[in-house]
Amino acid sequence: MTFTRRGAPGGSVLSGVRSFTGTQRALLGSGFLVNLISFSVYPYLAVLLRDRMSLSMGQVGVVLGLATFVQFAGGVPGAALAERIGFQRCLLISMVLQTLGSLGFVVGGAWPAVTIAALFLRSAATALYSPSVRGYTVHGASETERPRLVAASYATGNVGVALGPVVGSLFIHEPGGMFVAATVLHALMTVGHVFLPRESRDEHEVVEPLRRALRGLAVLPFAVTALTLYLHMHFYQYLSSYAEDRVPTVFYGAAMMGYSLVLAVLQPLIADRIEQMRYTRAMALGFGGLAVGMIAFTGGNEVAFAVGILAIGAGNSVLLLKNVLEALARSKRSPAVVFSHQRLAEGIGAFLSGLVGGGLYYQFETAGQLPGFWVAVAAQCVLIPPALLLVYRRFRRPQRERTGS
Repeated sequence: MTFTRRGAPGGSVLSGVRSFTGTQRALLGSGFLVNLISFSVYPYLAVLLRDRMSLSMGQVGVVLGLATFVQFAGGVPGAALAERIGFQRCLLISMVLQTLGSLGFVVGGAWPAVTIAALFLRSAATALYSPSVRGYTVHGASETERPRLVAASYATGNVGVALGPVVGSLFIHEPGGMFVAATVLHALMTVGHVFLPRESRDEHEVVEPLRRALRGLAVLPFAVTALTLYLHMHFYQYLSSYAEDRVPTVFYGAAMMGYSLVLAVLQPLIADRIEQMRYTRAMALGFGGLAVGMIAFTGGNEVAFAVGILAIGAGNSVLLLKNVLEALARSKRSPAVVFSHQRLAEGIGAFLSGLVGGGLYYQFETAGQLPGFWVAVAAQCVLIPPALLLVYRRFRRPQRERTGS
């Protein structure tokens, strides 16, 4: 199997940012603000649903799980719509839905059932927004320009993810004020998106009907992305529980914010190198970083947590960026559809992590050997990627023989 290698120009990160168009900078700012608003609310949704709706935490988990599924899986029809009506129109529709969703959270204080409707409305808006904003950001860009644009898109988004919970904590005792502020910001952003120029259409771009939304899927990047999120979510979902009584809450919160900032800083710095790197090497570095991080957590102290989070941040900086670049290079579909495929892969990985990881964590917890959970996850980081490559090559070989290649 031949893995793609493409040249990329040198140059500093700063010079790359200066080369971005005004529209691209506006889109990067939009991505930052959307994540800032979303993650100022997201960490407190479980408590909000429990208090407003009098739901058990089990019921809250089901509601949030369904909303997350809509957010990830909805990207596929969202991207199909973007292919037809354009990125700018999809972004405008998404911002209108975001505004209505935030308004629903405000109204939900008086009519609690509206809170759930608002949650799913915001999830649908995100499903439409994510592939559209990333697709528009790289629209018309050459293969040598894409790495910086993709890295910058992820970087600005990760800064929003890092700062969102900090902003949300300012409203922790007054959530109504947070929702009013979110509504106002979303409304202003809606107005701003009206002035975004409509993108030019590519005459050679393949536009498929919705029933063929998965046509042109880049199989290997899709599978590796699902595996990346499957392993990553073990860290993201279960480290907070493991951290209890091991490290101070303030330290844990700061460390997780640091994780997002590592991605925000590192990805733009290494974008060109990652673009030129062979996929197999990127997988070795990325999954190796995840394995080192998982093993570090067994130490159970502040230093171990810091080392583990830094290693996972470095590994994911390579994997998440390379997966997207490979998918864009291997697929003939529009960038929006490619990004939606990657979002779907992320959703599948996150779902499998919840399905498998929760039971695995419980088994080690009841056995009183909780550090062993991280050893088990680290073993998967080492063993599953080469097995995945082997299976992929096995399935590709008969196809090559049939085509005479």
